[in-house]
Amino acid sequence: MQRILTPREFEVALLVAYGKSNRAIAQHLSLSPRTVENHLHSIYSKLNVYSRTQLALEVYKNSDLKIAM
Repeated sequence: MQRILTPREFEVALLVAYGKSNRAIAQHLSLSPRTVENHLHSIYSKLNVYSRTQLALEVYKNSDLKIAM
Protein backbone atom coordinates (compact mmCIF):
# COMPACT_ATOMS: atom_id res chain seq x y z
CA MET A 1 0.00 0.00 0.00
CA GLN A 2 1.40 3.38 -0.98
CA ARG A 3 1.48 6.13 1.58
CA ILE A 4 0.81 9.46 -0.09
CA LEU A 5 1.96 12.74 1.43
CA THR A 6 1.70 16.15 -0.14
CA PRO A 7 5.03 17.77 -1.00
CA ARG A 8 4.73 20.08 2.04
CA GLU A 9 3.83 17.18 4.35
CA PHE A 10 6.85 15.30 3.06
CA GLU A 11 9.09 18.31 3.83
CA VAL A 12 7.65 18.54 7.35
CA ALA A 13 8.09 14.78 7.88
CA LEU A 14 11.74 14.97 6.79
CA LEU A 15 12.43 17.89 9.10
CA VAL A 16 10.83 16.01 12.01
CA ALA A 17 13.06 13.03 11.17
CA TYR A 18 16.06 15.38 11.33
CA GLY A 19 15.00 16.27 14.88
CA LYS A 20 13.69 19.79 14.22
CA SER A 21 11.10 21.33 16.55
CA ASN A 22 7.78 22.68 15.28
CA ARG A 23 9.08 26.20 15.74
CA ALA A 24 12.27 25.45 13.77
CA ILE A 25 10.25 23.78 11.01
CA ALA A 26 7.90 26.76 10.86
CA GLN A 27 10.81 29.18 10.55
CA HIS A 28 12.60 27.04 7.96
CA LEU A 29 9.48 26.71 5.77
CA SER A 30 8.08 30.21 6.44
CA LEU A 31 4.94 28.81 8.08
CA SER A 32 3.20 29.44 11.37
CA PRO A 33 3.75 26.86 14.14
CA ARG A 34 0.02 26.12 14.00
CA THR A 35 0.27 25.24 10.30
CA VAL A 36 3.11 22.84 11.11
CA GLU A 37 0.89 21.24 13.77
CA ASN A 38 -1.90 20.86 11.20
CA HIS A 39 0.49 19.19 8.76
CA LEU A 40 1.68 16.85 11.50
CA HIS A 41 -1.86 15.82 12.38
CA SER A 42 -2.49 15.01 8.73
CA ILE A 43 0.79 13.10 8.43
CA TYR A 44 0.13 11.10 11.60
CA SER A 45 -3.29 10.13 10.28
CA LYS A 46 -2.03 9.13 6.83
CA LEU A 47 0.88 7.10 8.20
CA ASN A 48 -0.98 5.74 11.24
CA VAL A 49 1.67 6.96 13.69
CA TYR A 50 1.19 8.64 17.05
CA SER A 51 4.47 10.38 17.84
CA ARG A 52 7.40 12.22 16.33
CA THR A 53 9.59 9.22 17.09
CA GLN A 54 7.31 6.87 15.17
CA LEU A 55 7.18 9.34 12.30
CA ALA A 56 10.98 9.56 12.17
CA LEU A 57 11.20 5.77 12.10
CA GLU A 58 8.70 5.61 9.25
CA VAL A 59 10.68 8.16 7.25
CA TYR A 60 13.95 6.29 7.78
CA LYS A 61 12.75 2.72 7.25
CA ASN A 62 10.12 3.01 4.52
CA SER A 63 10.93 3.61 0.93
CA ASP A 64 7.21 3.45 0.07
CA LEU A 65 6.55 7.03 1.24
CA LYS A 66 5.56 8.86 -1.93
CA ILE A 67 4.93 12.50 -2.69
CA ALA A 68 1.53 13.36 -4.17
CA MET A 69 1.93 15.72 -7.13
